[in-house]
Amino acid sequence: MTTLTLGKAINEGLRRALAGEDKVVLLGEDIGTLGGVFRVTDGLKAEFGEHRVVDTPLSEAGIVGTAVGLAYRGFRPVVEIQFDGFVYPGFDQLVAQVAKLHYRSRGNVRMPITIRMPFGGGIGAAEHHSESPEAYFAHTAGLRVVACSNPADAYVMIQQAIASDDPVIFLEPKRRYHVKGEVDETASLADAKPMGVASVVASGSEVTLVTYGALVQTARDAAVAAAEDGVSIEVIDLRSISPVDYATIEASVRRTGRLVITHEAGQQGGVGAELVASITERCFEFLEAAPVRVTGHDIPYPPAKLERHHLPDLDRILDGVDRALGRPNSLSGVEA
Repeated sequence: MTTLTLGKAINEGLRRALAGEDKVVLLGEDIGTLGGVFRVTDGLKAEFGEHRVVDTPLSEAGIVGTAVGLAYRGFRPVVEIQFDGFVYPGFDQLVAQVAKLHYRSRGNVRMPITIRMPFGGGIGAAEHHSESPEAYFAHTAGLRVVACSNPADAYVMIQQAIASDDPVIFLEPKRRYHVKGEVDETASLADAKPMGVASVVASGSEVTLVTYGALVQTARDAAVAAAEDGVSIEVIDLRSISPVDYATIEASVRRTGRLVITHEAGQQGGVGAELVASITERCFEFLEAAPVRVTGHDIPYPPAKLERHHLPDLDRILDGVDRALGRPNSLSGVEA
């Protein structure tokens, strides 16, 4: 086992993918010489050359369009979107071309493209640098949407995404890039948990708490804090936002009878809304209370000094747990 930061784990996963398959090519703004804004691709250009780690012009539509052409020619392009809020100029290419070409061609054309995207807030950045656009892509048939939350998953999941014949939106929680964890660099992908399967990261019996990305650690902290108050929370790291591993969530909710979902994106039309609807349909007779969502507010991302009021934190998540349990709480009446 090796101790790596989440960012370095992705770097090592990319290195292993580049070394194992000549058709893997990295594309992005400043990813070569600079190594990316977050240095996730640091050293890869020097090792594999400028034809496989390509510094592109500042045009997301051009980057994604180039990746489509490369995929047509049998390559496995890995695109870096420098910041989550920069993806929108390439949105048309992603939802109108990348997501649909396999279906449109009756299976004759595959789009094995991985779109790496730092997402979420918590780093004190400006507007367009702290977005949570996952629901846009989860709504689009033909795209896989996954989010890593720790170095071990990051290392394996980026390789699984690159190896997939489906296009994958690979979300990286930017405020977790420097968090360290143990990684087994000798592990075989064949033996690893599939990227579409959720993980139960804390066992519990009274409330099921579902999340993904940066909030997984916050949810685990909430479970520890709740345990001190005599409440048992089961925490599920979704890992895959589309498709969703409903079997894992269902099994938990059937035992706990209560569901809380938290994510940084706004509540309206968010991932949490779909999870609530689907679990209610599947587990209605097991639910002891209405599911609860704890999300970012339905506003444009706020200035850095205000983001702590926008992002779900320990107190807001515990408030959501209290509401699911029907308990009085200090944040009663505050919109979650």
